Amino acid sequence: MSGASEPATANPVEYIQHHLANWHVGHGFWSVNLDSLLVGWVLAGVIMWVSWRVGRSLDPDRPTGIQNVLESLMEFVDGMVQEAFASRNPFVAPLAFTVFVWVFLMNSLDLVPVDLFPKIFSYFGVEHFRLVPTTDPQTTFALSLSVFALVIFYNIKVKGPMGYLKTFLFHPFGKWLIPANIVMTLVEEIAKPLSLALRLFGNMFTGELVFLLAALLPFYVQPLLGSVWGIFEMLVITLQAFIFMVLTIMYLSIAHEEAH
Repeated sequence: MSGASEPATANPVEYIQHHLANWHVGHGFWSVNLDSLLVGWVLAGVIMWVSWRVGRSLDPDRPTGIQNVLESLMEFVDGMVQEAFASRNPFVAPLAFTVFVWVFLMNSLDLVPVDLFPKIFSYFGVEHFRLVPTTDPQTTFALSLSVFALVIFYNIKVKGPMGYLKTFLFHPFGKWLIPANIVMTLVEEIAKPLSLALRLFGNMFTGELVFLLAALLPFYVQPLLGSVWGIFEMLVITLQAFIFMVLTIMYLSIAHEEAH
């Protein structure tokens, strides 16, 4: 494993290329990035386990510790959902909260030293391993397409099949420009998952690349630059998870609007 077994400055291009390659099976469009799946599933398991433990020990009269934190966050998210939705949907707030926590945890792995997990997995014969799932477009597009599927589902559920079809036929220019309406609405709908996926991927990939570039600098510069960028990256990690959650709420809110 060239990037992990020799100094980063020995071959900077090879070092960066090595760290930007995923552990995968298959080729081309049909390749599956196993590292993103593994880390994503582990974090999902952690969320479920913590939720189960907290759920077992809930005390409405004397909430303490993590229960206080989770309740405060959940109340905040629920308040945002109530402001965005004209009608009540009890599914959206827990979904938005789960999306925020899961994306935040995946993003936060960007603060782990870039060589640590590739080195560990190299002992098990894994040549490439990327720890941060949200630096993988497969992950961000899977998340955004899941949200988009829910948007389509609620559009059809609330407006009805014909009501949803009418949004393509008569929006935004009215019944005299149906071809233009179809094109414009299709672009608008396709832009939703694209914006969700590319915004998250682009910001997290940039953060990963900066940490890799910092690893190429002399060892006496790395701690200072890594610390400064790490503080800034903590803001990016939280902000990107928050934006993904807010856009999820807004897209679902639009889907719940009655057809005119």
